[in-house]
Amino acid sequence: MTGKNAWIRDVRRGPRPAAHLIFFPHAGGSASYYRPFAAHLGEQYDVSAIQYPGRQDRWNDPFVTSVEGLADEIVGCLSPHDTTPLVLFGHSMGASVAFETARRLADLGRPAPRRLVVSGRRAPSMFREEKYFHLGTDAELLAEVGRLDGTHSQLLDDPDIVNLILPAIRNDYRVIETYRPAADAVLDIPLLCLTGAADPRVTREEAAAWKAHTVAEYREETFDGGHFYLADHPAAVCRAVESFVSGE
Repeated sequence: MTGKNAWIRDVRRGPRPAAHLIFFPHAGGSASYYRPFAAHLGEQYDVSAIQYPGRQDRWNDPFVTSVEGLADEIVGCLSPHDTTPLVLFGHSMGASVAFETARRLADLGRPAPRRLVVSGRRAPSMFREEKYFHLGTDAELLAEVGRLDGTHSQLLDDPDIVNLILPAIRNDYRVIETYRPAADAVLDIPLLCLTGAADPRVTREEAAAWKAHTVAEYREETFDGGHFYLADHPAAVCRAVESFVSGE
């Protein structure tokens, strides 16, 4: 996985792409998690993924402690001179970061993304009070991560690995748990909402509420599975994205 900067890691780039699809990872996630998805996408797409600080080769980079801060950093890494249409795909925390990135591009008068895909995340207008795991014990935080099945259970049983990944996980949970989005924020780009039918973090109503956050086309699709349904259905997820981007 390559890239010209620390934030945006290129999985695949071509000479004349139809669009540039950028994955925004979940809390505790890294760019490499989304690399396998490129195999299920047509060659006409450039594919990249965001690498947040504090993980993998960015262990020593300082954390960014808000969704808005992450979006600001990412916008600063996107070239205003690149005319390739953007497609932003954010899962869980990444959906919020992608949403705020799209808002900032519009506010700056930059070319808006062609499409926004949000996955495994309730709409900004559906805020709810809940337990703050970033303020809890290590055991409570790891139990929540295991419940969502975002990390292989054997990794959570290895103290050395836990000591490495726990700071990034805790920071990411702080980022998303303290995010207070504008409930009336609306984009003027088509939006696709993807959800796992058994996701314990997103209800059907909370997912459907994304429709209120765009004045353009809105679609939604539900897959079998929980919060990390996309790991079980990578090909189907990519087909849904390609159909959405092509307007089929």
